[in-house]
Amino acid sequence: MRKSTFQALTAAAALFAMLAGVDAPAQTRELGSSGVLLDGIAAIVDDGVVLKSELQQRLALVVAALRQQQAQLPPQQRSQLPPLSVLERQVLEQLILEEVQVQRARRLGIQVSDQMLNQALANVAANLGLTFEQLPAALASQGVDYASYREDRRKDLILDQLEQRDVISRITVSPREIDQCVARLESSELNELDYNVSHILINIPNDPGGVEAARAKVEEIYERLENGEDFAQLAITYSDAQTALEGGSLGWRKGSQLPTLFVDVVVDMRPGEVSEPIQSGSGFHIVRLNEVRGAERVMEDQVRARHILLTPNEVMDDDAVKQRLIGIREQILAGDEFGPIARAISEDPVSAADGGDLGWIGPGTFVPEFEQKLAELEIGEVSEPFRTRFGWHIVEVTDRRSHDMTDELKRQRCVVQIRANKAEEERELWLRRLRDQAFVDIKI
Repeated sequence: MRKSTFQALTAAAALFAMLAGVDAPAQTRELGSSGVLLDGIAAIVDDGVVLKSELQQRLALVVAALRQQQAQLPPQQRSQLPPLSVLERQVLEQLILEEVQVQRARRLGIQVSDQMLNQALANVAANLGLTFEQLPAALASQGVDYASYREDRRKDLILDQLEQRDVISRITVSPREIDQCVARLESSELNELDYNVSHILINIPNDPGGVEAARAKVEEIYERLENGEDFAQLAITYSDAQTALEGGSLGWRKGSQLPTLFVDVVVDMRPGEVSEPIQSGSGFHIVRLNEVRGAERVMEDQVRARHILLTPNEVMDDDAVKQRLIGIREQILAGDEFGPIARAISEDPVSAADGGDLGWIGPGTFVPEFEQKLAELEIGEVSEPFRTRFGWHIVEVTDRRSHDMTDELKRQRCVVQIRANKAEEERELWLRRLRDQAFVDIKI
């Protein structure tokens, strides 16, 4: 997600300062002798403006945050703050970029409901050891206006959604990139885990036809193992390895201590599995993974669902969209097929073509209000219309299962990591394009 200006500055300089005992600047505007509010325009940005008061408030927060950072450093590591004119220029550019984004989000109809905003603020309060109800008083004690704070946070959430739409969702991750990342993860895991491994070695006789004779022998042993015969007994009887009398056991070894030949095989095996014959310079091997220590399979309760999404616009407001979905739900309950209706009208560009099918969904995949609705539904039940930040939905749960996610989580972790690595550069390019396309007239 975007690096939040609100989180990085307001929270650091106001909330955390509160806990550290550092005074945060009051968010007030200078009054003239007549009692009339003095303000002015710092910059014109397309069809909006950045006010001088906004600039001064943000500048004060930045200076407070920088001073707090310096105060936390050892004296010998402290340095002078940049000149105020430099900070003012940087802050103004930041506000201009925010205004450009806000206007684009407004054109796209991106909104944040009071319910979503309250949940976000409750999370902020919880992180500070406060209740949601205590947050306004805590802010007021530091001179921070709660109403302004709420609107700053609302704007931040809107810009998060905009960035998700314009940047994050458009970053592509190739299968090759994922495979390379997973290989690095597994290599790291291999060195951390303990493996209990056994093997059978069939030497290749040093005579004509020796390779084929050894191959035939090892394939016969492998077939007997597939038919359920005991690995240790076959190792004692046929293995040419020094561990034959121990049933072929190599004992417990770290991944880095396994024979190189076995590493690529063992990492993809599960306890109790036996490898197909592997040829080396010394002969043919069959490997059995007995146990693994330090690794647990990750099981996840998943739900399969399909949904229809409609978004409010200039023609249809929230109430109209909700009423339309109520009618569609009644059609489905009366016998109409969910899939064809979703393909015809759903505004989810990803799932609409599949009849609204979202595939198998694990916890944390979607926004909380969507997941809460899924948790409430029985298989085959179609929900009443409900609202998320993306619009209005009806959803049907089609199945549930407990699924082994160990390997999938590795790939998902890699996708997130690769996206994050690409996101910073893509974000900067995106912001630069928005800035270049905007009309900006700086007035100070």
